[in-house]
Amino acid sequence: MAMNVGGSVSGGRRGRRRAVMAEINVTPMVDVMLVLLIIFMVSAPLLTVGVPLDLPQTRAKSLEQDKTPLQLSVDIKGRVFINDTEVAMADLIPKLKAITDARGGMDERIFMRADKKADYGTVAKVMGQLSGAGFKRLALVTEVDQGS
Repeated sequence: MAMNVGGSVSGGRRGRRRAVMAEINVTPMVDVMLVLLIIFMVSAPLLTVGVPLDLPQTRAKSLEQDKTPLQLSVDIKGRVFINDTEVAMADLIPKLKAITDARGGMDERIFMRADKKADYGTVAKVMGQLSGAGFKRLALVTEVDQGS
């Protein structure tokens, strides 16, 4: 029986060590980032509009803004919304005053969106209430005319 007690290598890898890999494989990270980019590009337009309206089209340029606007919407059925929340016509001015006081005063611009098939009387009534309550900065929101 021969026993290998000396310094001989018998089946092990004592003498050779593998070099440590110092490179980072960025391919999986790039794949994940591209998937996230696509998800955010698809979902971002869905998050901007709360009340679905068919807005009229004009050639006017868009207004530049520095903070999220206060949106007032009138849909085709004559319902009034502040941002995404439906509001009764009687509660419109008190709620708008509470919101604008919390956001910095009555000089804030209100963006009014109305469906192009909405009753003109309802839109005029809302605008009259806003004017009578002291809201002077009202902007009407339209879509850019894609035709001629």
